[in-house]
Amino acid sequence: MRIVYAVNDQINGIVWGPYMVLLLVGVGVYLTIRLNFIQFRRFGYIWKNTIGKAFAKSNGEGSISSAQAGLTSIAAVVGTGNIAGVATAIAIGGPGAIFWMWVSAIFGMATKFSEISLGIHYREKRPDGTFAGGAMYYIDKGLHQKWLAGFFSVMVIIAYFVVGAIVDTNSICLSVQAQYGIPPIATGIAFSVLTAVVILGGIKRIGEVCQFLTPIMTGIYIVAGIMIIMLNIREVPSAFAEIFKGAFCPQGAVGGFAGTTIIQCMTKGMARGLFSNEAGLGSSPIIHSSAKVNYPTEQGIWGATEVFLDTLIIATITGLAIVISGAWTSGLSGSALTMKAFEMTLPGTIGSYIVMISAILFGYSCLISANYYCERSADYLFGTKSVVPIRITWCVFIIIGSIGGLEFVWDLADTCNGLMAIPNLIALILLSPKVAKLTKRYFRSVDDGVVLPIHDDEMAE
Repeated sequence: MRIVYAVNDQINGIVWGPYMVLLLVGVGVYLTIRLNFIQFRRFGYIWKNTIGKAFAKSNGEGSISSAQAGLTSIAAVVGTGNIAGVATAIAIGGPGAIFWMWVSAIFGMATKFSEISLGIHYREKRPDGTFAGGAMYYIDKGLHQKWLAGFFSVMVIIAYFVVGAIVDTNSICLSVQAQYGIPPIATGIAFSVLTAVVILGGIKRIGEVCQFLTPIMTGIYIVAGIMIIMLNIREVPSAFAEIFKGAFCPQGAVGGFAGTTIIQCMTKGMARGLFSNEAGLGSSPIIHSSAKVNYPTEQGIWGATEVFLDTLIIATITGLAIVISGAWTSGLSGSALTMKAFEMTLPGTIGSYIVMISAILFGYSCLISANYYCERSADYLFGTKSVVPIRITWCVFIIIGSIGGLEFVWDLADTCNGLMAIPNLIALILLSPKVAKLTKRYFRSVDDGVVLPIHDDEMAE
């Protein structure tokens, strides 16, 4: 087993090392330029037609509304990484890690826009009227590399069974145990049942629950962030100064000469941002491919919103609380650091309760939505007969996650998560002309006030 551990550590060091992180960001920069800086020029339109229509019905073919798909995908990416992951990045790389997290998110908006647009364009309609799609479909149908699509699907199943079912459950159970002393196994069983009630109803029930849950859980955290800023308004300018200064002159907990520390700060911040919002991993198009839309770009704009909300708002709230409180120098890390920061920046015990409630809601939202990634990947590999076994196994893994003590499995999931990105990034680069063509045509019609047809020669390519 030692050899297996060593090999995994080597691969993990590559897929989440500086070169891979820079590649992920580099693809975002390339797509930003290729799409004529769409996340900046069209930000108002994007926000108005995503969050502005969060409860609107949509037309077109699909299983769930455009908004339900978007909110379900947000529920999948806004997880405990926004609480524990950001804290860990700051503990290692210092406040400057937040700046690099922002950089990755700004360009990641174009990456995720492209992923989802391709997911809709290459999705398949099933005999029962439902749709299946995701990165594996545009790798298969767009690049004609079925083996690479299969590799991607296998990595999705391994990564999300561990990151979703095990890691998120473990974070929930430990938070509940710390606050109320409830045994983790009891919490695990309860969440296994609560998850089963939703996922056994398929994507329609998942979409309905996430349309209700996502605004509540993100709203609670955003309100807490506003409170922190208002109650500590005098410290906010110095906190931002610390972040910008730390980006180029890091003061992280990890020592070493300046060059090493800057690299650590940059890679930790970028990696945490990308790991949190999943831009470049190719996972979100799996959910979005079920959306009722008439044109790929119509759903693609949700990708930019996801990254903005996940990283530039929610993860930033965590980072600001930690920097304003000064708790990042306390030696704490992960959820404990975030909880300490919220306790110091909010009155009474409200801070710790907000972190605990958010950890539970963020974790549960991932449990009911990330399962769908595994379902669709298994369906691509083995057919529809594999869906029900995946759902049952998912619920069993939630109970396993409550037990904890599976550090190597967590490291393996990190590796698989990073390996997902490689075939997806190849597809994004090679299929970028298609994304640019779809985007140009869509926004030209928006500007001209023309309604695009549901089916045409371009859509049928």
